[in-house]
Amino acid sequence: MIKPKRLGPGSKIAIVSPSSGLPYLFPDIYELGLKNLQEVMGFEVVEMRGARMSPDDLYRNPQLRANDMNECFQNDEIDGIITSIGGYESIRILPFLDTELMINNPKFIMGFSDATTFLTYLNQLGMVTFYGPSIMAGLAQLKHLPAAYTEHLKAILFAKSFPYTYTPFQKWSNGYQDWSNLETLGECQEFYPNENGWRFLQGSTVEQGHLWGGCIEVLEFMKSTSYWAKESFWKDKVLFFETSEEKPLPMQVGYMLRNYGMQGIFSKVKGVMFGRAKDYTEEENQKLYEIVVNVIQGEFGADKIPIVVDVDFGHTDPKFVLPLGCKVELNPHTNEIILLESPFAE
Repeated sequence: MIKPKRLGPGSKIAIVSPSSGLPYLFPDIYELGLKNLQEVMGFEVVEMRGARMSPDDLYRNPQLRANDMNECFQNDEIDGIITSIGGYESIRILPFLDTELMINNPKFIMGFSDATTFLTYLNQLGMVTFYGPSIMAGLAQLKHLPAAYTEHLKAILFAKSFPYTYTPFQKWSNGYQDWSNLETLGECQEFYPNENGWRFLQGSTVEQGHLWGGCIEVLEFMKSTSYWAKESFWKDKVLFFETSEEKPLPMQVGYMLRNYGMQGIFSKVKGVMFGRAKDYTEEENQKLYEIVVNVIQGEFGADKIPIVVDVDFGHTDPKFVLPLGCKVELNPHTNEIILLESPFAE
């Protein structure tokens, strides 16, 4: 894999809005995220042209959004890119991305949710990309989340100690307080104790593979397009999926998974990870677990690969950083998820 250079305090991070214009609508939470990026993480911030543009202007100009990203990779003074927030149609920027420029000038690029489109596409082209918090969702809340979350971010982005063992956070939240209420700005909704951590639904052997995935609904936008992975790509991957705030029903998740089975993907991969499903009841979670195993194992016979659910990434907080393209180990015996290699060029 093509890896970006390691970040450090003082690195210049560009902020892009490749999909939604929420910084325009909620400037206070956006600016709090920028402040945390500077004060907690020690980065310098560079806002790209479209970062605060209105939702309507962004929607009408997918090429402008793509040009912001192209410029980030072209500018030698910029060390990395983080999205302001997600959205629902960043797939429209893919035809305008200068992918040759990006692959020849690899940089740290991170987002989640709708950022799944370009993160997975760039990874298919050979570059390590990062599925993790955005400015408004995850970074603006830094000071109201467990200290272990900040430690995790710094360990992945700054430290050189790998392999790295992911550790479940002690508590989690489904979302944030109203962004228009300045009195609770940056605070999260109710926290729940993470008593059981994640759970392996199946798996009898330790498996290793390269991370690839994102928001399972956004990945549906990409299927059957030229931006979807070729058949040979899936060998030795560890797929990771998570559901959005739109809360698809467990059965709908099953429909999406069935498509991967029909492509023969479950016979090629080394494991499957699911992020904690946002806003699911315990009954809905149990139904989801049942459907996931029934589709992957029951319908397509992949009864050996590890399947692990309720992992701390995606649309609940705190959220892990998962580097697409890097090798991980899933150990159902010790209940461990281990990042085996650095996501950065040493």
